[in-house]
Amino acid sequence: MYHNLRNLMKKYTFELLQNYKKYSANEMLLQSHIFYEAIKTRRSVRDFSDKQVAEDVIINCIKAAGTAPSGANLQPWHFVIIKDSQIKKEIRIAAELEEKEFYNGRAPKEWLAALAPLGTNEHKQFLETAPYLIAIFSKSFDVLEDGSQQKNYYAAESTGIACGFLINALHHSGLASLTHTPSPMNFLNKILNRPNNERPFLLLVTGYAADGVKVPVIKKKSIEDITTII
Repeated sequence: MYHNLRNLMKKYTFELLQNYKKYSANEMLLQSHIFYEAIKTRRSVRDFSDKQVAEDVIINCIKAAGTAPSGANLQPWHFVIIKDSQIKKEIRIAAELEEKEFYNGRAPKEWLAALAPLGTNEHKQFLETAPYLIAIFSKSFDVLEDGSQQKNYYAAESTGIACGFLINALHHSGLASLTHTPSPMNFLNKILNRPNNERPFLLLVTGYAADGVKVPVIKKKSIEDITTII
């Protein structure tokens, strides 16, 4: 039986909001512009340097991800930091097997046509080259100390928000990243020994971009294309 959510809510006490900084109208406009100018430089890269990154940097970025909002504050995510070369190799082999099937029969022609300009294929050497992989799992429920199950609400949506926080934190720290989603990703549960209540959500590749790395020339949709003001 799922744990009674009302019993969880009774555990909360409330306190005054702290550390919320109010800006003047001009300061707010400036801060929003500074953030936009910084985040728009983020690009997905597929060529990484094998230069090592301090583990504490990755830990801090995951701490930032852990501050993301979630349904009923149940925080339905788990992050696995992978730095072991043998495990990264196992993940690459498994991912490339799925990707080979994807590119050679599983994917609709329209999907392959959309990917063609990016030059992607089933070869994923970055899974071994980059110093870190971060596997993010979304948990449909948690198992409590008494063995009962606690359902997690809006698990996928909450985990997606946390991933956004994480990608932003990595970029802010000076690291490149790549979102990788071979389908299916069930092999991650087996390789990383994760329980069946955790569903692989995203495999994030991160580290320094390789020297001289090139990225596709792309154009983002305009604000008019993605926004309606009513």
